[in-house]
Amino acid sequence: MQAAIELLDWIIAAARDNGGSADNIAKKFFKERRYAGSGDRRAIRELVYAAIRRWGDRPQGGRQAMLGLIADQPELVDLFGGSNYGPPAIEAGEPVATGAQIPDWLAGKFASLIDEPEQQALFDRAPLHIRVNGQRSTDLEVKSAWPEAVALALPHAYELPAGTQLEDKILFREGAVEIQDLGSQAIALAGIAGEPQLVLDLCAGAGGKTLALAAMLPPESKIIAADTDRGRLSRIDPRKRRASARNIETILLAPGQEMDSLGHLKAGCDLVLIDAPCSGTGTWRRNPELRWRMTPKRLAHTTELQERLFDLGSEMVKPGGRLIYAVCSLLDAEGGDQTERFLRDHPQWREISIDLPIGRPYRKGTLLSPYHDGTDGFYFTCLEKL
Repeated sequence: MQAAIELLDWIIAAARDNGGSADNIAKKFFKERRYAGSGDRRAIRELVYAAIRRWGDRPQGGRQAMLGLIADQPELVDLFGGSNYGPPAIEAGEPVATGAQIPDWLAGKFASLIDEPEQQALFDRAPLHIRVNGQRSTDLEVKSAWPEAVALALPHAYELPAGTQLEDKILFREGAVEIQDLGSQAIALAGIAGEPQLVLDLCAGAGGKTLALAAMLPPESKIIAADTDRGRLSRIDPRKRRASARNIETILLAPGQEMDSLGHLKAGCDLVLIDAPCSGTGTWRRNPELRWRMTPKRLAHTTELQERLFDLGSEMVKPGGRLIYAVCSLLDAEGGDQTERFLRDHPQWREISIDLPIGRPYRKGTLLSPYHDGTDGFYFTCLEKL
C-alpha cells in the first residue's frame, strides 16, 4: 500500500506537469526497487490502477486517492497503521479523493451514442489485438504460432489472450505481426479503399497506421510519414526495416511551419491520413490517467490544432483524392463537430461511405467504441475532394 501511494504521487505529478505516462513511470519506479518481487509488483500495480480508474478528477496525492477507495473496498483500511513499513494510521477528518469516474466537465461532451454502458466500458481492460502483415506471413502461420488466436471482424486481425508474449516468436521479430488495436486497423483499411499511390500520413507518430497501410498497399505505392515529434518519428525506421516496408519515407515537420516541408506535396496526394492529436478519451482502457491531464483549456487548444491540421491536410489532396480524419476520442468537439465544420467551410469536399464490418455511422463519419465494437474508441471520416 505504501509503495502504491508513492507510485501514485509520481503519476499524479506527471499528469499535472505533462510528464511521462503511468506505464513508463511504473517501469522506472520498479527499476529503482529491484528488491520488489513479481508478486509485490503485481499487487502494487493493481492498487495503483484501481485508484486511477476510480477517480475522474486528479487527486491531490496518492494517499488521498487510496483513502478514497476504502468506501468501495473497506478491507483496505487494515493496511493503514504504520507497521511493517505501511502507511500511517488514518486520522479523523483526513482528506480523501471523491467524485465520479468521468470528470463532470467532460461527462456531457461525449457523442450521443456513448450512453452510460458505453462510458463504463471505457474502463474495462483492453484486449491484445494483432495485425498480420500479409506481405510477410500468412494467417495459417500465425494460427500455428498462436493456436489460441481468435479471428476478428477484419482481414488478418486477431485477438490474443492478455499477457501473451510476442517478442520471443520469430514471426514478431521478422515483422510478420504487429500489435495494433482493431480500430486502428479499420482506419487503415478504410484508407486503401481508393487504391492510393501517394499517401501522406500527416500525424504519423511511431508509424502504426503507416505500417498498416504499407502492408495493405502494393510495393510501388509511396507512403510519407510526417510528424513534429522527432522521438516518435524516429521509431518508424527500425519498425519499417523489421517489416521490410521499403515504400515508407519520413519527414520531420516544424510545428506551425509544416508547409515548409510539405509544399512539394500540395494538391498531389491520393490520400492524406490525419490521425490528429486529441484528448485520448477512446483509449482510457489503456491510459486511464489521461483524464487527469485534460482540462477545458487543453481541450480548447487541442480542437484548435485539429482544425488547423484538418485544413492543412486537405491542401495536400489532389482533385479526386481522399482525406481521412481520425481521432482516438469519443467527444463531439473532436469528431463530428470538426467534420461538419470542415464540410461547411469547404464545399468542394464530400463524405464517402466506407463499407466496414464494424462501427456505426455518426455525424458524417464512423464511430468505433469498446462496448459496441471491442476496439478503442475512435471517430473517423473519409472525404473526397471534388
